[in-house]
Amino acid sequence: MPAKWKFAAAQDCWKSRLQHLRSDADWLAAAARLAQRARPLSRPNPGVGAIIVKDNIVVGRGWTMAGGRPHAEAVALEQAGSNAAGATLYCTLEPCAHVSVRGPSCADLIVAAQVKTLVYAVEDPDPRTCGTGAVRIAAAGIETRRVASAPADASLAGYQMVKRNNRPHVTLKLALSLDGCIALADGQSRWITGDVARAHVHAQRAQADAILVGGNTWRSDKPHLGVRLAGLESRSPNRIVLTRSGNCGDVATVSAPQQIAQLAGVQYLYLEGGAQTAAAFLKADLVDLIHLYRAPILIGGGKPALTDIGLTDLRQAHGRWKLADRRELGSDLFEAYERTPCSPE
Repeated sequence: MPAKWKFAAAQDCWKSRLQHLRSDADWLAAAARLAQRARPLSRPNPGVGAIIVKDNIVVGRGWTMAGGRPHAEAVALEQAGSNAAGATLYCTLEPCAHVSVRGPSCADLIVAAQVKTLVYAVEDPDPRTCGTGAVRIAAAGIETRRVASAPADASLAGYQMVKRNNRPHVTLKLALSLDGCIALADGQSRWITGDVARAHVHAQRAQADAILVGGNTWRSDKPHLGVRLAGLESRSPNRIVLTRSGNCGDVATVSAPQQIAQLAGVQYLYLEGGAQTAAAFLKADLVDLIHLYRAPILIGGGKPALTDIGLTDLRQAHGRWKLADRRELGSDLFEAYERTPCSPE
């Protein structure tokens, strides 16, 4: 097949796929997937995704670059060039309105580019922007609308948690047997899950700003806690130990779960072990997401995944967690559970 025919065929295939991305929700979900590429390198700025669409064709796309600049919108606008005029910009977060020494505000860039429409999902909780960015863009005659998007909202979970609740978003990882054990009675836990599940864990580590374990786990297991995926070794998160003794060398420590609010620059905290540490965070209601890796093995008499979490009435346990994802990872089963708000008494 001649090269020009192959190119035409590829274009037709791409255009055919784009026919399924016509709604605001679809484009915002696509922008949210781009935003995942920013984590965790965009810190302390949020990982944002942006897509510019003209005549149902993507003419520009971007995500927040390392160190927080340039912003996703700036990257997408530069890529689109003159094609941005008259186009629709989809952005997971409201464009910033404040001028920085590191660059102009995204609101001003969007106005200058003469886009026709701005669609964004999450209002920026940063008081320097919070509503101001959208108002400035709308005042320039650009159609501006906010559209709810669960994927976009989820992609900004860490940023929103820090801004609204003054603490990182916490993911608790548990790898256990069918009978709920995380180790043999003597503490042996390598390995409960298989290679595929462990690789998935390392991919989650690569998206975290920091990883936390308990003092007993740190002193007895000497865990590496880094990312062991080819090409992603540099993404290893900062290590933190929950301990009252503070005897952990040069590794950062916190003496109580509530002290994670003092971790500067941490939007996403990955919690790995052990049972007492996991229970302490659950008891303090500081876990937002549970990643559960279940291996098809039975241990019997082993160490349980959790100690006491303060539950006094079984009714309190129901309706607390919502299944968000389930998939097979090799021979293991992975499940993700999102925390749901406490019901009023």
